[in-house]
Amino acid sequence: MAVEGTTGRVTRRRVRTRANLLDAAFSVFAAKGFGHVSIEEVCEAAGYSRGAFYSNFSSLDELFFALYRERADLIAEQVSGALALDGPGLDVPAAVDRVTDVLLLDRDWLLVKTDFLVHAARDPEVARSLLEHRARLRQAIADRLARARGHTALPAVLGDTDGAAHAVVAAYDGVTTQLLLDRDVEHARAWLKQLLTALLTDGSGTPDHSQN
Repeated sequence: MAVEGTTGRVTRRRVRTRANLLDAAFSVFAAKGFGHVSIEEVCEAAGYSRGAFYSNFSSLDELFFALYRERADLIAEQVSGALALDGPGLDVPAAVDRVTDVLLLDRDWLLVKTDFLVHAARDPEVARSLLEHRARLRQAIADRLARARGHTALPAVLGDTDGAAHAVVAAYDGVTTQLLLDRDVEHARAWLKQLLTALLTDGSGTPDHSQN
C-alpha cells in the first residue's frame, strides 16, 4: 500500500509538472513565437530543470504539439457545448453569440495557433495532425447543424451541413487574421457575429423557414 501511495503521489506530481510546463510554454510561445524559444526559456518560465522537461517531453516540437492539441480539444468541446444548449431547433443568432464568445476570448491562443499553422505547413506529418483537429471542430459544428435539420433551414448555397461547417471555420480564420493585426477584439467579435449570421440564415438574423 505504501508503494501504491508513493506511486500515486509521483503520478500526480508528474501530471502537475506537465501541466505547469504547458502553461509556461503557452505564455512564452505567445510572447516570442515558436522557433524563437528554447527549452531553457520554457524551463525558466515554469521554474523547472531540463530534467523535468525531458521526463515529460522529448523535444520542443512534442511540447508544442501537446500544447496545441490540449487547447484545440478544449475549444472543440466548448463549441460543442455552446451549440448544444438549444432544443431540437437552433436559435442561430443566440448560438452565434455563444460560439463567438468561445472562439474569440484569447488573442494569445491565436498567436500560438498561427505559429502552429506555419509549422504544419512545412511538415506533412504535423499538417495531417492539424487537419484532424480542424476536422473535429468542423464535425462538431456539422453534427449540431444536422440535428437542427427540419427545424432550422440553411441557405441552399452552402450545400449540406458539412459545407456550412466549412464556411463557419473559414469565416473564423479570416476574421482572426485581422484580429492579430489590429488587436481589436470587440470589432472582430462583432464582425464574426455578422458573418456567421449572414452565412447561416437569410442574413436578417432570423432563420428562414420558407424551405421547410
